[in-house]
Amino acid sequence: MTELLAQISALIAEPECDRERIERILTDGYAHALSLEGEKWRLEKRIDELAHGLQRGNTEGKAKELSSLTKRLDGNAGELVLLRRRLGELRRHAEAVRV
Repeated sequence: MTELLAQISALIAEPECDRERIERILTDGYAHALSLEGEKWRLEKRIDELAHGLQRGNTEGKAKELSSLTKRLDGNAGELVLLRRRLGELRRHAEAVRV
């Protein structure tokens, strides 16, 4: 994602941009955002499964996995917020370039 954010920043910094390049990066960015949302959904589902079965079986192992999944979910959420914000900025920049 670092590369994608760097490309977005570079495009925003350019006063005149190639509209096709902007559209391609926006498309890539939105695809990555959808991927992050899918991962978020899978993490939340697994957390829910673990939480409901926490009292059965390997409690310590489940607690460790819950902790790990929660950290991944937090990181995922932060990445998603940042990516959406930067995509919004690039979209506004693209609109200004079109005008």
